[in-house]
Amino acid sequence: MGQPIKMSGLFVTLEGGEGAGKSTQARRLSAALQEHGYETLLTREPGGTPGAEALRNVLLHGEASLSWRAEILTLLAARCDHLDTAIKPALERGAIVICDRFHDSTLAYQGYGVGEAAPERLAFIQEARRFVACDPDVTLLLDLPRDVARSRLQARGGTGDRYEDQHDAFHERVSEGFAYVAQAEPERVRRIDAEAAPDCVTQRLVSAVLSALSQRS
Repeated sequence: MGQPIKMSGLFVTLEGGEGAGKSTQARRLSAALQEHGYETLLTREPGGTPGAEALRNVLLHGEASLSWRAEILTLLAARCDHLDTAIKPALERGAIVICDRFHDSTLAYQGYGVGEAAPERLAFIQEARRFVACDPDVTLLLDLPRDVARSRLQARGGTGDRYEDQHDAFHERVSEGFAYVAQAEPERVRRIDAEAAPDCVTQRLVSAVLSALSQRS
């Protein structure tokens, strides 16, 4: 079992369903924090390193599907490489790491969305999380109604990945998973209204991160 990691930087994750604007807001948040004088590492999951990006392609676009345990363990393998190669070194030098998805997406997507909240699957995911032993300091959960998210995805166009193309019932279960996380860990998870104007969303994200930094100093 891994031991919790003590770092001098701040580990921030952005979570939420499809169409919530995580990737865009993660870039905006990183740029705003750099303007405040902070070093940031902007990254994503699954991915963030060459090895993890290769596994991302298997998970999101691979022709062959995996068993549910193999899918979760593939995510875990990508996460371990991501942590060892990119996230930990950045935190050790005092940077703010901004990661688009992390542990909570695994619970929401593989546990609730794919697994329909089956106890065996949720227990497996939680055990995997303890093995990795690195939790975010702050999680910013972008809340967006499903109908608005659907409209945004349709406007975006193009071909979606394995999860984006799922039916509405799947995405509703994913939302339930994120709601569970927010209720279970209110000190870590900050819910942000993603339906607001982009500048307003960014301002709220920056305020949440600066508040977390001030509490640590």
